[in-house]
Amino acid sequence: MADQLKKWQDTARRYRTYIKVEKRLADNSVESYMRDLEQFAHFILRKWDVAPRKVEREMVEQYLAWLYERGREKSSQARNLSGIRSFFNYLLLTDEITTSPADEVSAPKAGRTLPDVLSMEEIDRLIASIEVDTLKGRRDRAIIEVLYSCGLRVSELISLRVGDLFFGEGYIRVIGKGNKQRLVPISDVARERISLYLDERKAARSSEEVLFLNNRGKQLTRVMIFLILKQAAERADIQKKISPHTLRHSFATHLLEGGAGIRQVQELLGHENILTTEIYTHLNSEHLRATVEEYLPL
Repeated sequence: MADQLKKWQDTARRYRTYIKVEKRLADNSVESYMRDLEQFAHFILRKWDVAPRKVEREMVEQYLAWLYERGREKSSQARNLSGIRSFFNYLLLTDEITTSPADEVSAPKAGRTLPDVLSMEEIDRLIASIEVDTLKGRRDRAIIEVLYSCGLRVSELISLRVGDLFFGEGYIRVIGKGNKQRLVPISDVARERISLYLDERKAARSSEEVLFLNNRGKQLTRVMIFLILKQAAERADIQKKISPHTLRHSFATHLLEGGAGIRQVQELLGHENILTTEIYTHLNSEHLRATVEEYLPL
């Protein structure tokens, strides 16, 4: 084992220099990579006593299985695999190996934490907590109505312009990810709230094209939207952790619970892949799963 251990140590020293000098990783990242590599090397040496260039894919897979048996979180397993790939990519660059044993090893998929869903009653309480006797109050109530009833991302909300409102036709134009446009139906209530806000904005003589403005007449930031929701939740005595995404997730969930098709919800949310829409939902129903599978590419 001593001979193979020395090969690992010599290669590890060169790899450390590479990620620190060439890749310019932060010191903490370098130390994390090296700790993971040392653990992987000890595992390989104990079971097979081979040099780095002799490691095979099955050995990497058994190492990940060992991590799993020790109760490591999926995120930790995935981080370890990422470090192993980086190490063998370095060996590829230095011509010490011709193929990487980590290339075809699948990373464990970490479960995605879904945000809380607000009930319809909680949505009503959230909106009702905002007084509408000021311009700010009318704006904030309109913001929450639009976030929820249109299922917008916060970035989409703050970039809405007055020219994106097509109230006569019953929809708004949304600029989503990748600068892609979509048309989203807008509820009568949200339309009314926006109109009340705009009426008062005009009285204040603001001609800014962006729809929702701060008190200096400039575009709102993402942070301001989070703050508006946090304050409304506190007033409404809602204990759940709330963000703009909570309203978007609630929008999708309520639509699906009400019988809307997964494809329709996908289009409203602006998802390119229907699997992304399925992640937003947490309805464990055979009908939903069958509908998702129906639209998956073969």
